Amino acid sequence: MVPALTSDKQFTFPMELRVIKTIHTLVWAIMASAIFYVLYVGISGEKQGLVWSAIGLIVLETGVLLINRWRCPLSDIAARYTEAQNDNFDIYLPEWLARYNKTIFGTLFGIGLLLVLLRSFLLGWNQG
Repeated sequence: MVPALTSDKQFTFPMELRVIKTIHTLVWAIMASAIFYVLYVGISGEKQGLVWSAIGLIVLETGVLLINRWRCPLSDIAARYTEAQNDNFDIYLPEWLARYNKTIFGTLFGIGLLLVLLRSFLLGWNQG
């Protein structure tokens, strides 16, 4: 399905695509928040009981991406409603962030996870 050109020469997308983009953006915001939370706990050293849940959530999401050849399943669903191929066709993010999303947030998560593991196992930090 191709977006329609309106009289003011702007493209409009079908309602289904807007719903998928909204859901995808909400899921992204939850995952980004979890990554920042892990990074915060790793840097601050504050004992936060939910850090392991956040790590588990991110690992689960990573597993879903790996199973789908490093592509979000929502992207495949969104592709049914548009021929657009830009990096943010399926999510309400700036194109540069959508393009480098996995690199940026994968790096932040890796740093946060490493710090949490170091604090937990090597520095004797007992998680509460």
